[in-house]
Amino acid sequence: MMIAKLIVSVGYVGFLKPASGTWGSLAAVPLAWLVWLIGGWPLLTIGCVAAFLIGWWATGRYIAESDNHDPSEVVIDELAGQWIALLPVAIGATHAGLSFWALWPGIITAFLAFRLFDIWKPGPVGWADRKGDALGVMLDDVIAGIFAALVVMAGAYLFHG
Repeated sequence: MMIAKLIVSVGYVGFLKPASGTWGSLAAVPLAWLVWLIGGWPLLTIGCVAAFLIGWWATGRYIAESDNHDPSEVVIDELAGQWIALLPVAIGATHAGLSFWALWPGIITAFLAFRLFDIWKPGPVGWADRKGDALGVMLDDVIAGIFAALVVMAGAYLFHG
């Protein structure tokens, strides 16, 4: 249970209050940068998949001993979704030969759009959230991350053609 708690809370970041989901998303940004530094956008893509799969397992273990199907300290889902939202930034930085942080407007857009979709829960995000199981906990943030990535790409297209 201890390893599941460490994973779902992203090293206990999920226990920060208030707005633990926002803290989890915020912690995901420099972690994405570190992964990008080590292996570029391909490693970040693998990291997204790994965070989803490991998060699904750990969340299942963690909530099995709880009455709450989505405790606020579970933020591994925010990490996975935020990393997905940041993928266009990582790919863009790589292709332009720039630092990850040079695309800071995209990073801010990814963060804000992801938080918006995660909180608002439009359409399929809300559907996944209502599943009431570990898969739903992870999947709603993955879908929110995809929506946010689309916003980042639309912004890049509008401002850079």
